[in-house]
Amino acid sequence: MAVVALALTEGMLHFELSLAYEVFGSAPVGVTVPWYDVEVCGPDAVRVGRFRLEPDQGLDRLPHADTVIVPGWADVDEDPPAELVDAVRAAHEAGARVASLCTGAFVLAAAALLDGRRATTHWAHTDVLAARHPRVEVDPDVLYVDNGSVLTSAGKAAAMDLCLHLVRLDHGSSVANAVARRLVVPPHRAGGQAQFVAAPVPTRDDHSLAALFPWAIERLDRPLTVEDLARRARMSSRNLGRHFRAVTGTTPLQWLLTQRIRRAQELLETTDDGVDAIATATGMGTATTLRRHFNRTVGVPPDAYRRAFRSRPRTDTGDDRPHRR
Repeated sequence: MAVVALALTEGMLHFELSLAYEVFGSAPVGVTVPWYDVEVCGPDAVRVGRFRLEPDQGLDRLPHADTVIVPGWADVDEDPPAELVDAVRAAHEAGARVASLCTGAFVLAAAALLDGRRATTHWAHTDVLAARHPRVEVDPDVLYVDNGSVLTSAGKAAAMDLCLHLVRLDHGSSVANAVARRLVVPPHRAGGQAQFVAAPVPTRDDHSLAALFPWAIERLDRPLTVEDLARRARMSSRNLGRHFRAVTGTTPLQWLLTQRIRRAQELLETTDDGVDAIATATGMGTATTLRRHFNRTVGVPPDAYRRAFRSRPRTDTGDDRPHRR
């Protein structure tokens, strides 16, 4: 059973802490894979937001964890406590996978874990992170960044995306989707998706494209075009593009491609279908087209993805550092 340690100290944000505990704290109904053992680690009683919490373990427990989660840090104008920084650094040196949520990136940066690496944090604080830690390659336009043994996320909802991404790496997309269904959140948003869209983004299900999305997802095996979507939505292609940008932050074609890649991932994990059959089932047409888009989007070819996620939970961290499991 993999140990997930939530690293706490005075000044942490309760939302990110609660979110991580919800994701890793208990397995969804029907999921039989060995689940995580979550430990809350911190120095004595700590204040998290307006709450006082009694940690299960001290910060010296972090180097014994498989994954260390650092929730958001409330006051980015202050240096995080040295004992927290030292414990997080020691955990990484011991082989733990370390992930920050929101402004928890400031803790990782203080521990020098982000030096020479691409990282992100809440868009409102990316300039501060870049100025204070110039050796960090700060990307303000993504939801999360996966460097293998070190991961960072943007704020609030993006922290959920990163936690689900970790579950996906460990147990595959079907388990991550089950967690998402339990929490009633989208199952997967790619880390490279923009974290901030200037136009208001509807969060309710009664937006203008609510009926179009499931209709299109049920027809991914067909060569859908923007004109097909516009006709179904009863609007012009140009108007559809405006609505898509407002609702999803992306274009109709990019949204369709993302859905096709997701379907391909599920089929690679749950069936023995060949790449040609999956290309047909996802509307990609040919195996060559599927491989090109899949490799560019996911970062590995379909066959490698199947080997990593189908036979057993993923155990590698993406770099040459040994990672305990």
